[in-house]
Amino acid sequence: MKDYMIRATAADDLVRAFAATTRQMVEDARQAHDTTPVCTAALGRLLTGGVMLGSMLKEDKALVTLQIHSDGPAGGITVTADSHYHAKGYVNNPHVQIPLKANGKLDVSGALGRGTLTVIRDIGLKEPYIGTIEMPSGEIAEDLTCYFAESEQIPSSVGLGVMVDRDWSVKQAGGFILQLMPGAPDEMIDELEKRLGSVSSVTNMLEEGKLPEDILEELLGGFGLQVMERHDVSFACSCSEKRIEKALISIGPKDLQEMIDEGKPIEVGCQFCGKQYRFDTQALKRILNGRRQER
Repeated sequence: MKDYMIRATAADDLVRAFAATTRQMVEDARQAHDTTPVCTAALGRLLTGGVMLGSMLKEDKALVTLQIHSDGPAGGITVTADSHYHAKGYVNNPHVQIPLKANGKLDVSGALGRGTLTVIRDIGLKEPYIGTIEMPSGEIAEDLTCYFAESEQIPSSVGLGVMVDRDWSVKQAGGFILQLMPGAPDEMIDELEKRLGSVSSVTNMLEEGKLPEDILEELLGGFGLQVMERHDVSFACSCSEKRIEKALISIGPKDLQEMIDEGKPIEVGCQFCGKQYRFDTQALKRILNGRRQER
């Protein structure tokens, strides 16, 4: 099944909701970075949350970046998503392996440890909007729930999940975000909390064959759920040889000349997608000459 996400409303627009299935997106990220299962789960959760946050952006070239800085062995995660349902990201230490939890689940919070979650929204203004919180759990879904409450004052519930198969490939991945708008009555809030406490995990629901529409129906059925939009989502990077050239130009003529004098080709990798770009000495000379001409 192709990855996609939906936007919906319920209870006469008092609830806005998002749900996604992201197995291929997370699998593409796993292959790009050769992540271990626990790092696949951590990165996949943040990618799924990121692509849903990106869908909340209105501006064409807007971006949202989610950064986890933490003291655990994984060292943190960075994810960037745009308003066109694309996300990319990486784990600082993608090959970390730690024991499973006592219940047999991947220990994402153990891999991340304690730290902060920062959300940066760049909508083309002079300064981006930046919100940072101390992560309450390191489980990512709970951390994003806390971020919405503390930094944006929006009562929310976030569910995220990644199921990794025995061969380390991604078996299931997805998530949801529910947000209450001002004016939601207490009885409706109580009912939503009851439903959230009774449903199974995101990955279990996906494993049962449920679609994003079914997940929101489980949570919001009876509240007048209306699906407004459906969009394909994907792991996609905007890197290019031209962008890498610009990065090489920025390192300065002295360093470029040293690379040329060594007479060996260099390879530069994109941190977000792992793609490698090769530049031989002729290409480096062209870049150096272009830099001199610009001056």
